[in-house]
Amino acid sequence: MNPPRPRRVPLPDTGRAAGARPAKQACGSTTPTSRTASAASLTGGRQSFLAACSLPLDAAVDCYGAFVTATPPEGMPLKIGPIKHLTKDLSCPLLGLFGADDKYPSPEQVAELEEELKAQGKTYEFHSYEGAGHAFFSVNRPAYRPEAAVDGWEKILTWFGRYLAS
Repeated sequence: MNPPRPRRVPLPDTGRAAGARPAKQACGSTTPTSRTASAASLTGGRQSFLAACSLPLDAAVDCYGAFVTATPPEGMPLKIGPIKHLTKDLSCPLLGLFGADDKYPSPEQVAELEEELKAQGKTYEFHSYEGAGHAFFSVNRPAYRPEAAVDGWEKILTWFGRYLAS
């Protein structure tokens, strides 16, 4: 027997990102909202940043999204390039959650993105967790760091409450 498929919530504004859903519904509220956010981790963190630079969002969260400022190393199967140049188009406040022991993005790459956000006058908030590397939210991986993950979720919910509450 196959597991049930995730429920898809239709978007009131079809110009929004495919698969996104209003943040209040994502948090369990039944109150309708027209505000939309993007949040993701791993490669999805990069995609969340890209969505926030390409779509009219109200808030975004990048959890250790790699290769926003750097190119993947030689031999890595990803064939993507840096997207830091899109920072000027960021449409919403950005929350970034990173591991201080991560290589992709490294603390230096996080600092580079932060400098670009400052230079472009964008609203953002970054947090780095000591002792955490890539995928510290992933409960099914050895990289999981419960303290960082719990604190990160609290920051995400606070962020969405600040920018999505109507």
